[in-house]
Amino acid sequence: MSGTLFFPRGGSAYVARALARGLARREGIDVSLVAGSRRDLGELSDARSFYSGIDLHEVDFTPALRTADPMAAATPLQPSYEDRPGARDRVFAALDDHAYERQVAAWADALHRAGAARADVLHLHHLTPLNAAAQRVAGAVPVVGHLHGTELLMLEAIARGAPAAWTHAQAWRRRLLGWASRCERLIVAPGNSERAAGLLDLPLKRFVSLPNGFDPLLFRRMNVDRDAIWRRVLVDEPRGWHPGGDAGSVRYDATVVDRMAGGPVLLFAGRFTEVKRLPLLLEAFAAARPRMSARATLVLVGGHPGEWEGEHPADAIARLGLTDVLLAGWHDQSELPELLAASDVLVLPSERESFGQVIVEAMACGVAPVAAASLGPAQIICDGRTGWLFGVDDHAALTDALVDAVNRPAERARRAALAEHAILERYTWQAVSGRLERVLIEAAQPGAPSPGRVPISRV
Repeated sequence: MSGTLFFPRGGSAYVARALARGLARREGIDVSLVAGSRRDLGELSDARSFYSGIDLHEVDFTPALRTADPMAAATPLQPSYEDRPGARDRVFAALDDHAYERQVAAWADALHRAGAARADVLHLHHLTPLNAAAQRVAGAVPVVGHLHGTELLMLEAIARGAPAAWTHAQAWRRRLLGWASRCERLIVAPGNSERAAGLLDLPLKRFVSLPNGFDPLLFRRMNVDRDAIWRRVLVDEPRGWHPGGDAGSVRYDATVVDRMAGGPVLLFAGRFTEVKRLPLLLEAFAAARPRMSARATLVLVGGHPGEWEGEHPADAIARLGLTDVLLAGWHDQSELPELLAASDVLVLPSERESFGQVIVEAMACGVAPVAAASLGPAQIICDGRTGWLFGVDDHAALTDALVDAVNRPAERARRAALAEHAILERYTWQAVSGRLERVLIEAAQPGAPSPGRVPISRV
């Protein structure tokens, strides 16, 4: 039985879905999933549609959202690892013992109804009250924890000195460490083992390094009508949004697409969180433009409507006067391949990207990546061969990489071809779910030896 506390909205949900489907296709494995859900935001956040084809046990937050305090409902809204002013899903570290107990009780009931005690092994994404609930109703079932990086970011913030509003930070830190210690194995993205071991105060041998994967039938090189795609996404069916506005509140006219024609398109895809370093990207793009030999366009895909940290990209675009930076809004993963196919370079400037799922997907589509040399991206990309790596938060180095990627189209194509070839050898979901299967089977067997870290080389 797999489980995730959160409604579908970020990369971890796509990973949970892909792994559950991959495991279900393997002989002799029955998979069910307990997951949070919101029915008020459309199909992308509704677990019933998002996890279609999987034996799903939905925990619906929609009734809680109709109350004055959704965190106090009988089935409370999920908390968050991120502290976003005005967000209804408040940060874990600010919730008191009563709110914590409501979370555990609700998820214990969900796990009980789903039959968790009869499972051979529990595969729990993130470290959340779902872990405490599992101990309460299925204490004899071994647990494999799957870290996605956001919990580590919160622990790092607490270690640096929690904000004053995080009044229960140390209690939550103790909880996360306790849940981690009770996991038979802890799965982390490549490059994160030592980081996680230090934050969770556990020996390295407890961690299994496992990458995310991609669907080679979905993510592949394609010939597309670029103008038609960008006209649809930016003009005809816009989803970009201003702070406080709904999807589609940012709209463009056809002249924007006309200006894009013939020039390289740089693409960012992800949430609008501080760790993604979007202001750094926009400032570097502004500095790079005078040195570019062709008129390039930067398209920002993502940002779940109403969710952002720090300066909103729309405000940064206005501040920098960037007429060639466009907001495309949130798109489902199934829509991403054609957006990548209509692009020339993927840019991911994150300070601490636990893995970098979109990097793998872009490379599979024949798009060369530019990324900060940290954690997952540093393991995936071979600088100078399959993409560009630059120093974390290094404005000048990112600027140089953007200029080089735009000004040398032949080199861009060379690196993209090498990336596409290399990625097929290591990162398909079929291969990744096979490795996960071995971890789960060994965890379900008392006294099984640790499988160690799955070696992943850069491509």
